[in-house]
Amino acid sequence: MTSDIAQLRQHAQEEASRFPALLARADQLAGTVLLGEHGRRRAGLGDDFWQYRPLRPGDTWRSIDWRRSGRGDEQFVREREWQIAQSVQLWVDGGASLRFASDRNLPSKADRARLVALAAAILLVRGGERVGLTGWALPPRNGDVQILRLAEALAEEGEADYSAPEARGMIPHARAIFVSDFLGDLDPIEAALTKAADRGVRGVLLQVLDPAEENFPFAGRTIFQSVGGTIAHETLKAGDLREKYLARLADRKARLDHLSRLTGWHYLCHHTNDSAQNALLWIWRAMDGGHG
Repeated sequence: MTSDIAQLRQHAQEEASRFPALLARADQLAGTVLLGEHGRRRAGLGDDFWQYRPLRPGDTWRSIDWRRSGRGDEQFVREREWQIAQSVQLWVDGGASLRFASDRNLPSKADRARLVALAAAILLVRGGERVGLTGWALPPRNGDVQILRLAEALAEEGEADYSAPEARGMIPHARAIFVSDFLGDLDPIEAALTKAADRGVRGVLLQVLDPAEENFPFAGRTIFQSVGGTIAHETLKAGDLREKYLARLADRKARLDHLSRLTGWHYLCHHTNDSAQNALLWIWRAMDGGHG
């Protein structure tokens, strides 16, 4: 277990090292303000220099930087950065469904989900943010020790085929990252996003699928069985199910996208045969205020 955690963390650090530190911006910071170690690139409290600007009405004489002002006739104020750390809460589906991989050369959905989530956590912590899990088991904190705690928590696996996010303990105006295959009941997902939106929480939904789940390359006699062994279905003509299956999958994706837009979140479907860096880059852009 210890070696697996160390390997997972090493891989996540390698992914995170490809991108600059991520500063997650929140629409509202009330209730989660903390004087952190890295600036938010706006004027306010802090020790680090940000920029010079011309003196404006209301500025005090004490705020004038006389050395900079002495270079010309105009008077300048030295502004500092506002150092604020944001809370970010993770939920990575631990259900047995994510342990599926259609090919030995592909990572399981669980491996990819944990890798991308932990890499995102490393970026966030390096950017001065506090990262933890949804619920109360691991509240958001910063520092390398917290990364190790997250790696240990993400290594745990559940017995049920599908799991639901822990919507309790969502910090008002925080940010969140939900990673799952989202192939189980979507009602708990909708309830979690609704509760998050009520608390001013914004975030991202990353759906991780195996390419076989996207393409349905099955024909003839096939036995479909859930990873947890609780569901099984045998058919003699698997190819006849393809069109209906793909339609239901498209409907599921559309619902996830609609829920995300409705609650101010961002949604992406990522496949395990695609680059993990692409998923991480998308999270970086979406969490930093873009649309991926």
